[in-house]
Amino acid sequence: MTETGTKRPGATERGTLDKAAAENFPVAPFFLPSDWRADLMAVYGFARLVDDIGDGDLAPGGADARLLGVSPEQAEDRLLLLDAFEADLNRVFDGTPRHPLLRRLQPTVRRRALSPEPFLGLIAANRQDQLVTRYETYDDLLAYCELSANPVGRLVLAVTGTSTPERVRLSDAICTALQIVEHLQDVAEDLGRDRIYLPAADMKRFHVQEADLAPKSAGASVRALVAYEAQRARELLNEGAPLVGSVHGRLKLLLAGFVAGGRAALHAIAAAEHDVLPGPPKPGKLRLLREVGVALRGEG
Repeated sequence: MTETGTKRPGATERGTLDKAAAENFPVAPFFLPSDWRADLMAVYGFARLVDDIGDGDLAPGGADARLLGVSPEQAEDRLLLLDAFEADLNRVFDGTPRHPLLRRLQPTVRRRALSPEPFLGLIAANRQDQLVTRYETYDDLLAYCELSANPVGRLVLAVTGTSTPERVRLSDAICTALQIVEHLQDVAEDLGRDRIYLPAADMKRFHVQEADLAPKSAGASVRALVAYEAQRARELLNEGAPLVGSVHGRLKLLLAGFVAGGRAALHAIAAAEHDVLPGPPKPGKLRLLREVGVALRGEG
């Protein structure tokens, strides 16, 4: 890996980085300076790989486990893999990491003086996913988002040299909202993993049982619950949206894309009448562009 990050990714890296195109928001769009793009993709590679470990979605063949020093016999042990991944993350800061995505991250960490804490938070979130599969209250879910989502926004601000306490606060609101939106899109998929990110207290309030999340189409009570959680996400997006106006230039467009991605996804959920059980409602490109304009104008 060169300091400029221009080495062609290997197969293991490509499989992970290719997933960037499926995200609700642009990861490292073309209009950013090339050094920002390289560093943001390095951060994305870390975040995507740790999620793949936590979800059991690593590429077949066990290459990632071998790179992390985990034997084939133990490659299905997600907690063990996360421990090995954390050990390799430590090498980013004080040695030479084994995994190519972490070797790709190391120049970014050095160039941007990134701290371990956001990366450790993402690992902790995936550990929690192995141990906690239900959330009793909305506050419990927010605490999970503090680990699973907010570190990503903080890393974007750190990479671009724009971090301040107020911007971090606004970024946290946006990232938590995006995480909630993703949970709403993926209710059926998460249930297949025996995970439910709809707070149990809210399910009880709307008279929703776990069995109500299993059909191919949602009933009225599930739709009402999804609409309620979607409104919470919208309010968080609106709370964080002033972040866009606090920066300038191409970073402003990037952050507008984050807010727009969340709002467009919420529009898609509403257009599906809040029936998320057939599969994730996805926004169209025209809607996304429209929402980018709204975010840039400070509306919404």
